[in-house]
Formats: sequence, C-alpha cells, structure tokens
Amino acid sequence: MRPVGLVAGNQLRLLECGAEFFPALIAAFDAAKVEIHLETYMFADDQTGVSVKAALLRAAARGVAVYVITDWIGTGRVQSVRLDRDLRAGGVHHRSFNPWFRRGLARTHRKLCVVDRNLAFIGGLNINDDMISDDAARIVLPEPRWDFAVEIHGPLVRLMHLEIEAQWLRMGRLKLLTRWGLFRETRSAREAGNGGGALAGLVIRDNLRNRRTIQRVTLQALRSARSSAILSTPYFAPGRKLREALSQAAARGIDVTLLLGVGQFRMQDAVARSFYPKLLQCGVKVVEFRRTQLHAKVAVVDDDWATVGSSNYDGLSLFLNQEANIVIRDVPFTEQLRGLIEEAVRDGTTIAPEDFAHVGRLQRIWYGAAYFCYRSLLRIATLGRYS
Repeated sequence: MRPVGLVAGNQLRLLECGAEFFPALIAAFDAAKVEIHLETYMFADDQTGVSVKAALLRAAARGVAVYVITDWIGTGRVQSVRLDRDLRAGGVHHRSFNPWFRRGLARTHRKLCVVDRNLAFIGGLNINDDMISDDAARIVLPEPRWDFAVEIHGPLVRLMHLEIEAQWLRMGRLKLLTRWGLFRETRSAREAGNGGGALAGLVIRDNLRNRRTIQRVTLQALRSARSSAILSTPYFAPGRKLREALSQAAARGIDVTLLLGVGQFRMQDAVARSFYPKLLQCGVKVVEFRRTQLHAKVAVVDDDWATVGSSNYDGLSLFLNQEANIVIRDVPFTEQLRGLIEEAVRDGTTIAPEDFAHVGRLQRIWYGAAYFCYRSLLRIATLGRYS
C-alpha cells in the first residue's frame, strides 16, 4: 500500500450540512469557466437534486465541459435513466457506475467535485434533500441530516482532479496499457505545496491500489493518539483490527468517544450494539445520536488530526466500496470540527456499561445473530477480507 502523502499550502473551509454545502457547490458551478467533475453516490430527484442539476446544465450551456458520475444503486435504476437523459440533453457528460453489477459488487460511495482544477469539494453529502431520510422510507426528518464537507483551494486540488478524471476514464472503454498509465500517474502524483496553509491528503479506498488505505490511516491515528480520539459514523460494523485499536487506545488512557447514528436500520443498530459490551468494558465512550439522521463520517484525534469523507466505519466502506476521505493536519480546522462533534455528543445519549446488564437474553441473542449474519454476508462479498 502506498503511503498517504500530505501536501502543504491548502486553504480549507468546513461546511456543515446541506445549508452550507449546496449553496457553495452551486456557486462554484455558476462561476465555472472551463471544467466541472462531479462524483456522487446518490443524485436524488428532489428539490436539492433539481437545483444542482440546473446549475450543471447552466454551466454546460456556457460551454463548460461537465462530467458527472453517479452510482447506479445509490441513485436508483429509474432515476439513473432519467438523470442521464436530462443531463445528456443539456450537453452534460454522464456515466452511471457499475449498472447491473457488471463489474462486481462494489459501488462508488465517493462524494467528490473539482471545478476548473482550482477548487474542490469532498465529504459525506450526497445530492439529496437533507430534510428527507436517504432510504426507501423517505421520512421527513425533525432537523437537517447531520453531515460535513470540505471546500479546498490549493495543491491538493490537482491530486483530486487526477483521481476523479481517472475514475471517469476508467469507466469508459480503455485499453490495458492506458489503464496502466492511469494507475502509474495517480500512484506517483505528488504536489509539494508552498509551505503555508493546512497540511492535507487525499485518501482513497478501492479494490486495486488502496484496498485498506482508509482503515490504515485510522489505525495509525488511533495508535499514535496522545490524549483523545472522537469518531462519528452512521453505520458502525468495522473489522476486528479497528475494534481492537479503539479498545486498546481506551485501555491505555486515551479518551475515546464513538458517536453513532441509530434508528434508521434495525439490523444495523443490532450489529453495532453487539460490539458495545466489549468496547464499554475497555473504556470506550459510546454515544447514540437520535436527534436526527446522522450521516457524518468524521474523526478528530488529539488537537491536530482530522478526517472528513465518505467512508463509514463498517464492512462495506472499509472492505468493498470505493470511498474518498481527506486527512488534515491543522490545529484550527481540527478545533472547529472537534467543537461541532462535541456539541453533538452532548446532545446524544451516552450508553453506560450497566445499561447492558438489563438487556434481556432474547435481545442479546438478536444482537449476536445480526452480527453473525452481517459478518457472513460481508465475508462472502469481500472474499474473506472482512473479519
């Protein structure tokens, strides 16, 4: 696995929820002069999706080259066809990732955007209304879905452009030598930066070059933690190594907090809760976020390490899907993100070890059975990589 290179000289802006992200994204599209690359898991047919699509079509009408990648499962079969028709009619290039599972089970779960090769966005937000649940139930949420993105100016944008452009090309019909050339270019790409601004690196997970990269940088951060680690994810079902790293960090005196989303998928909640007893016994603080739908995949370690992106701490994100995170070494950014996560933790429900003393036998059996089924399915899907 290649090392994750951090480059200096980046200007970063943290964007919380759709209220901050979508206006910034649309403004970037409206200011674009040459080229837009957008990759997302979900591109919904709702008010937010219509607004973003309209901005893309406006850019194409001005002569901007616009390239959009959406996931076939995340966006949906019917919506993918409609979106493709609308975008192509307006001069936007569109490709749907892995329709009908022609290239295996993996999905693109990445949320990336590069505009004119000098502005980029990365994070966890799909193109969908954050007041509506992002599942088949389509429930109106009590508050906006809680999530983050990062707006980037600086040397890291070039590396992100190489990655998203390579993804577009890989989805076409490329000869083997061309694919090898893309592999070498994206693998060797580095940018020195000017020494100022934030240190940041792009961390990609795929099933070829970077199968364990996102997990590895998280493990390294936990193992080198000096005082604290706080992680947020809507779906918690990591492999053994990450669970052990969390427990070991807490056991050596690190203040470890897990902020977990609950209430969306019953089986997912059961799988996550099957891990609670051991985590709590080792001193990990577990907090359930119930105020609205939690979708933030973020973490802060100590006072100078942070990550924001698309990767959940579960088997699908860590061992199967294509994901993209940004890792940041910058004290002001880390302090800002930490403050927002800690506020969410205060609003959450802390799970005490004694709470599980009152969990009935049948409930415990259900938690264990859910994890057994989940692990069995993931081991098949990942060819044994999940454990």
